[in-house]
Amino acid sequence: MAIPKERLSAKVADALRSEIAEGRVKPGDRLPSESRLTEIHGVSRTVVREAIATLSFEGLVEARKGAGVFAQEARSGPFVNLDAGRVSSIIELLELRIAVEVESAAFAALRRSPVQEERIATANRAVIDCLEAGQPTRDLDFAFHLAIAEATNNPRFAEFLSLIRIGIIPRGKLQTGQDDVRPRDYNVHLQGEHDAICRAIFSSDEGAAREAMRTHLRGSLARYRALLHDTNHTGS
Repeated sequence: MAIPKERLSAKVADALRSEIAEGRVKPGDRLPSESRLTEIHGVSRTVVREAIATLSFEGLVEARKGAGVFAQEARSGPFVNLDAGRVSSIIELLELRIAVEVESAAFAALRRSPVQEERIATANRAVIDCLEAGQPTRDLDFAFHLAIAEATNNPRFAEFLSLIRIGIIPRGKLQTGQDDVRPRDYNVHLQGEHDAICRAIFSSDEGAAREAMRTHLRGSLARYRALLHDTNHTGS
């Protein structure tokens, strides 16, 4: 049976992490090209990109446009061992996000400025446009949540979301096996739940904003718990 992409990605990330930790690849060194890494590890480009994304989140590598990917000094701190390719890591983050973003939505309902309200509406419209066009929504989904965090007018909320960015919007391939492609039922929930959050915030209803965001994140949590259950029982 074929090994799931997320496991292959974790395996490649582990191999590269070991090379950096053991000094075979030193800070400042350029990693092999994406095509070369696919040859070395016998995996697809998508798997390599997932592995690099994980290491980038951990602060072990840095992608420089037009130059390649370079190793960096290992950092310590929160979220350094998050594996965005594992359903269990996504569930951990969703539980944490419920604790933070429910209040974020409530504060946004009370504190937003007209400009910030416009940014939330624009971000939501962009997500809907992508859904209707059948395009990936990952980055735009993050922008929507970030716009709400910024509307709290407490910069720590936005800083927190930026810190966990790689895992905040789960990759579609965890559900469908295809990068940036989500199942239709997820997209249906996404639009309705986002709209409810917007209505509550724009109505200055902090209680409704809390409940709308809680419903949204708990819905995502339930879907990923079901996915974890299915994965554990398919034997991968």
